[in-house]
Amino acid sequence: MITENTQTQMRKGILEYCILAIISRGETYASDIIAELREAKLMVVEGTLYPLLTRLKNNNLLVYNWKESLSGPPRKYFKLSEDGEQVLAQLHETWKDLSFAVQKATDHSRTNPASNFTDSVNPSPNPIILKDQETDNTENQTS
Repeated sequence: MITENTQTQMRKGILEYCILAIISRGETYASDIIAELREAKLMVVEGTLYPLLTRLKNNNLLVYNWKESLSGPPRKYFKLSEDGEQVLAQLHETWKDLSFAVQKATDHSRTNPASNFTDSVNPSPNPIILKDQETDNTENQTS
């Protein structure tokens, strides 16, 4: 169904941001990340999380260390690298801009957006520029 597909894509789009934000609070074990995401109603399974953590680590956004566990083998704890902190800050700004834009675009209380829109009440953040994959690849090739 199209609604389920759209909902899934929306969740996937913010998953990395949420994971980086959770890890930014301090060293975090993968099962703690899953628990926080579930508490936030972002259902994630280990089969989704571990490859994502590996990709974030390979992109130098995360570092990890092993800690002994009282209940089994050592555990891998993740924390943000300096690059990860910078990316999280950029994603946070993007999220603020995007959530503002979505709120404005979906505000049902405005019957005629053109006549009721005012920037003086809520100054507009940076504009959100949406590009399709094909446009991005073309621009990158010419640069």
